[in-house]
Amino acid sequence: MANINKKMLAFLRDEKGLTTVEYAIAGGLVGAAAILAFTNLGTQVARVIGTLVTALTGVNAA
Repeated sequence: MANINKKMLAFLRDEKGLTTVEYAIAGGLVGAAAILAFTNLGTQVARVIGTLVTALTGVNAA
């Protein structure tokens, strides 16, 4: 039992795993930001295309 406690304490004191967690969190934040940016960009592109289609349809109807 004492051996398990020593190994558990050694594991908790080991800070090598922290960098992995930090990179995972940073990667998740960058991924979320990229998704948000592309979603907003897609909305803007759809709006511009809709405006162009409306303008072209108006020209063809006359």
